[in-house]
Amino acid sequence: MPVIFLLINNFTGTTKMSENKKTIETYMHAFEKGDNQKVLSCLTDDVVWVLPGAFNLAGKKAFEDEIRNEAFQGDPVITVTRMTEENDVVVTEGYVRTQKKSGEFINLTYCDVFEMQGRKNSKINFILMEVK
Repeated sequence: MPVIFLLINNFTGTTKMSENKKTIETYMHAFEKGDNQKVLSCLTDDVVWVLPGAFNLAGKKAFEDEIRNEAFQGDPVITVTRMTEENDVVVTEGYVRTQKKSGEFINLTYCDVFEMQGRKNSKINFILMEVK
């Protein structure tokens, strides 16, 4: 199932994406499809990935090792409900549905803050919470 983007420009009826937003869209699609190489192509070599309370990773190798967490199976379904950008910071909000190794599905809401450098993700602050 593809990443679902629900982005609407209320004034023109169209959505115009910057290069930074296109990178984030590529990243989200690749993450959802399990295309690790495409995900990594959207990152700077010294990328930092922060999930407060869980981990703080630095570098592509550390990122690659965590892309597919052992506690989960299959590919997540990602729904982006909002994407905003100012300067070189892109913020996305939305939902993720994923399956644990036990077979149980979980629903999460998230907010990602991407700091961009040369149209690549250099730092990702990933805030998520389970929705019951």
